[in-house]
Order: sequence, then structure tokens, then C-alpha cells
Amino acid sequence: MDNYNTPLPPRLGPSGYPQLNAQGPVNPPQQAPEALGRTIEAPAATADTTQVSITSDEHFKANTIIRAISDSYSVKMVGQDNLRNSLMVTLLAGGHILLESVPGLAKTTAAHALASTVSASFKRIQCTPDLLPSDIIGTQIYNQQNAAFETQLGPVHAHFVLLDEVNRSSAKTQSAMLEAMQEKQTSIGGQVYPLPSPFFVIATQNPIEQEGTYHLPEAQLDRFLMKEIVDYPAPAEELEILSRLDQGLLAITKETESIATIDDIRYLQDLTSRVYVDHALRQYIINIVYATRFPKDFVSAAAARVLEYGASPRASIAFLQGARALALINNRTHVIPDDIKALRHSILRHRLILSYEAEIEGITPEIIIDQIFDSVPIP
Repeated sequence: MDNYNTPLPPRLGPSGYPQLNAQGPVNPPQQAPEALGRTIEAPAATADTTQVSITSDEHFKANTIIRAISDSYSVKMVGQDNLRNSLMVTLLAGGHILLESVPGLAKTTAAHALASTVSASFKRIQCTPDLLPSDIIGTQIYNQQNAAFETQLGPVHAHFVLLDEVNRSSAKTQSAMLEAMQEKQTSIGGQVYPLPSPFFVIATQNPIEQEGTYHLPEAQLDRFLMKEIVDYPAPAEELEILSRLDQGLLAITKETESIATIDDIRYLQDLTSRVYVDHALRQYIINIVYATRFPKDFVSAAAARVLEYGASPRASIAFLQGARALALINNRTHVIPDDIKALRHSILRHRLILSYEAEIEGITPEIIIDQIFDSVPIP
């Protein structure tokens, strides 16, 4: 890593993510045990001569912006460090995120808190069974004054889009988001309308109220870079929430000045794409995703029996992009194995398709993911 003449701002050290120093992880990961069966043949390494290294000035600027956004978010949100970092990783990687939790755990507040730190357009779409695709992407309206149709763009045409309770919208409406999330454009009346850059979708869903909901299709789930499970706050954090409520400081009710611009976000996304990833780590990602497709060689027989389908190549891309973003957040210009391991649940839990027997036997995607990471050797 480069030596810097100017000291960098303090690094972010959220709980649930690896604590790092300037040289790497505080506790270097131990070599994983050998895989349970099949040996994965790695292709010959090829040098990447196209990647432009990150300068010390660029690194310092990026870290300053990241720290400012994180500090602003913390002022508006109590706790939820993992949620904050998942949002930041997904934003820097240029992807989209699905948040799942029981009601009242600040999913919507978190989206507002992050969006309000950036001077960008923000739209909230409350998904309901009667929501139409045109309510999201827009439609053509006939203007009687000039006897012509005019295009009215929908709320999806914003930098930050919150899809609240996305699983309450019908399958037809959910499919309207596929083109927007993947191609970052919409089609209205035969015309293509590019979406703003950056374009960041934050979708939420409630796992316990299933009446009147629609299952998210696998094709749409795969388009979410990450899926984060939001947990209950600690007692001390909940006490702080009550204190801020008395002071009128809750994010949902108090407007604050934005501390970052759209250009800052574009800058961070560009820098994220230039974070160095060694060939051995790229192969490690491929091995992990490969193991989800042939689980019997890497996990227990019970886990392999209930895993019907593994992850698509989008999972490999998500690991590469997400690990780069997490490295930059943790004040590094190179990826280490702990970056990949820290993102394992968020990237894979919604991409593994389990049989109905899995719930009966108490086998969750997280259990299978951990077994795979324990079996695949760390470079």
C-alpha cells in the first residue's frame, strides 16, 4: 500500500465487519480446510494491465467523503451499523439493495437518512396490490390543448428510489422494475428514457405479514446486489432512540443539510471500480460461487439435499464489486479475503434456492453459506 504524507481520517470500524489497519486485517484469516471433495481447477493467471492505480490524493479525498457521509448518517440513525455499511457498499458498487425485517426497525428511516446526506433527488413508492407499472415508470397523457401525447415520467426517475414493501405489488408491477434496475432505463410509448446517474434502489419487505403479498421472482431477486436482514436494536440503542424522540432529532422528522453531492457519489463509484483485486482473490470468488452449484462436494449431505439451485454469475460480479467498495470504506485500495467473507450472507442468501424441506429441517441459506466458506481454501 502507498505511504501517505497526509494522515487519513479515522477509518470506519463498524461492528460486523473486519477491523483493519493500514496493512490489512488485525487478525489475518487462517487457512481454510481443504474442500470436502472436488478440486476446482484454476485457469492460468493473467496480469491486469488496464487498471489504473489509485493515488494517495484520490484515496484521501474518498476517505474524507465516506467519513462525512457515515457521520451524517449516524446523526440521523441510532445503531444499525451493519445496515449503514450495507447501504454504503451497495451505493459505492453501483447496485441495489433489499432490506428485510419485521415492522418498525427503521428500514424506511435508514433510506431517508442516507438519501438526505446527498443533494440528490429522492422518491418513495409505497407498493400496494393495485399499483400499476405506469405508476412507477410513467405514462403518456393526452394533452387536449395541443392535441398530442406527452410523456410524464414516473417516480422511478430519481437518484434514490425507495420501494416500500415491494412484495405487496403484483408480479406485473414488480417486473416493471427489472429493466430499470438492470439497464438503468425505462421504456414508455416505444421511447427509451435513461435513468439518472447514480441510480440506487432501496427495496423493503416484511417477512411475517404474508397475506396480500406476492413472492418476488428469482429474476428480480438476482438483480439486488445485496439482501440485508435488519435486526432489533440493543437496549442502549433503543434508549437513545427515545431520547432523540424527546429532542425532536429523529431523521424522519428533522431536515438537515446535505453534506455530499451527486458528483461525490460518482467519484466514489469510479474509485471503487479501480480498487485492486488480486487474481487469487478473483479465483476465490469463482470457487465460492462454483461451490453453490455443486454443493455435495463442499457441504454436509443434509445441506446439499435441500439446496436446489446455486448462485448465478451475478453473484461473482456482486462479490467483486462489493469487496472493492468495502475495501475503500475500510480505508484500503486493495481487497483482502476478509472483505469477501464479510459480504457472504448479504450477497448469497437471496440467490440460493432451497427446497421446502429446508425449513422443516431447520436449514437456512446462512448455514449453507458458512459451510461453503469453511470448505473452500482461502488464498
